Amino acid sequence: MPGTPTAFTKGVVVPGTGDLLSRVSIGRISEVIVDQVRMLIRQGQLVAGNRLPSERELCERFGVSRVTVREALRVLEANGLVEIRVGARGGAFVTAPSSRLVGEGIVDLISLATISAVEVTEARMVFELGIVPLVCERATEADISALYQICDQSRAALEGDYPLELSAAWHTRYAAAAHNRAVSMLVESLHEPLVRSLERARKTAPTHGRHGVEEHRLLVDAITERDVEAATELMRTHLRRTADRVATTEDSVLSE
Repeated sequence: MPGTPTAFTKGVVVPGTGDLLSRVSIGRISEVIVDQVRMLIRQGQLVAGNRLPSERELCERFGVSRVTVREALRVLEANGLVEIRVGARGGAFVTAPSSRLVGEGIVDLISLATISAVEVTEARMVFELGIVPLVCERATEADISALYQICDQSRAALEGDYPLELSAAWHTRYAAAAHNRAVSMLVESLHEPLVRSLERARKTAPTHGRHGVEEHRLLVDAITERDVEAATELMRTHLRRTADRVATTEDSVLSE
């Protein structure tokens, strides 16, 4: 479109009709640069695969030193917004969104007591209950097979020290069966917080994992039958039981 800045294309920097990035003169300069790049990503003017201008070009565009540009790039990389590649075709490339980073942020908030484990469990109830109809409608044979496979692995693991990662993996795979990328990212972002909440639940109920494995299999049975009502009730009971255990554990910690 005439007049539209086109400074970035897939994997290549192309001269445009106007600068997307402008000189900065206020605040901590590297942070202002980070904010500008983040805003361009949010506005869709930068997408995954786009390469930012070289360090030299960024220095000229922003009117700052190379040290400042490198600091900004390190922050962008740490935030999962860009990937720094080396070599002849290297540079700073915009990355695809990472639900893992969101999950790590939620874990940090829980650790700092900004968000409670109970609140995370309640959020799971909203997401995972809400997508039951989608999963029952859209789950493919491959999805169902994968869910049963995790159930089998979980049942075998009960003979030893049951890894709670298997439970989190089941819920993540369940969300993937909705075939909705937004849903998958939201649920995946709760993967690590989910493991933490399950660890808390197991402290007050050592048999919690065994019950969960059995309920997971019943849920897959209901999904296989495309029985939305049965799957919804099973998921509600499953999540409510976990929420109650987490709440009990949190109350006991607060009372100590």
